[in-house]
Amino acid sequence: MLISQILDDAETIRVVARNGGKTRIINGARSVYSLAMEAARTGVGLATLIERKGLGETVDLDAAYKKGRLLSPINHPDPAHLHLTGTGLTHLGSAATRDSMHKKLSSADGEEQLTDSMKMFRMGLEGGKPAKGQVGVQPEWFYKGNGTMAVAPGAALLSPAFAKDAGEEPEIAGIYVIGDDGAPFRVGFTLSNEFSDHVTERVNYLFLAHSKLRNASFGPEILIGDLPSDIRGTSRIVRDGKTLWEKPFLSGEANMSHTIANLEHHHFKYSAFRQPGDVHVHMFGTATLSFADGVKTEAGDVFEIEAGDFGLPLRNPLEIEKPVKVAVKAL
Repeated sequence: MLISQILDDAETIRVVARNGGKTRIINGARSVYSLAMEAARTGVGLATLIERKGLGETVDLDAAYKKGRLLSPINHPDPAHLHLTGTGLTHLGSAATRDSMHKKLSSADGEEQLTDSMKMFRMGLEGGKPAKGQVGVQPEWFYKGNGTMAVAPGAALLSPAFAKDAGEEPEIAGIYVIGDDGAPFRVGFTLSNEFSDHVTERVNYLFLAHSKLRNASFGPEILIGDLPSDIRGTSRIVRDGKTLWEKPFLSGEANMSHTIANLEHHHFKYSAFRQPGDVHVHMFGTATLSFADGVKTEAGDVFEIEAGDFGLPLRNPLEIEKPVKVAVKAL
């Protein structure tokens, strides 16, 4: 089952679902967030809750997308309570891409000196998939911002004027709500564009935090249920109506050095991320970047990320923000 949310002509949020058939409005659902919290509070599975509420009139989701009526597939009434985070070096091909930015060196005595990226990747290979009930090695983790940084499908990803690069990262993201008792609940999985500044990151790995404080987009639809073990998608950049760059990407645990459960554990082990009512969008990493192929994006380029299991593709044009002068005033 795939769920998403749109704005109707009366500017009212409508939650819609499809399961191999037509897209229909979920009766009585005010938002995906309220629906998820109801499921968490009642202990009823999300798919079961949707079936109980029933489906109403049909919706042309493609037409809504073209009209700019699709919203992010989940939001929070207070954007400060939605957290955008992610993990890196989690995919079997990710070390090669990352290490092209952080080259390994050789010592004078000929012994290989690994970059921090390669060390982290090796740790994941050795301990990222622990036995059930065990805790594996923690992954690289980063913060992207709160709900004010989330961009709806079809809307522009804004790159700061000071950024050195504006590059896509095609990823799968987990969507979560925190129950009233502080327990995390997974809503489902969605496509995401973990938009980053790879030139800044390449200067020094300690600039990773700066490179990640950017917009992100996810959706348009959330896949309810388990994540497929082998996900095959395509990431492309369209410029002036023509494909500038295109490449397949892989995800799912068959193509990862960590289990989803291990990545979830190392995020939610922090009590700050178990605050009742909060929403989390946690991105699981990628091994495919146009930057690694020498592509330099420009304003007006359109990022497209698609994978068959996740419904509609995620599309976002690129815009460059105008410079902003910031001055701190003493009180």
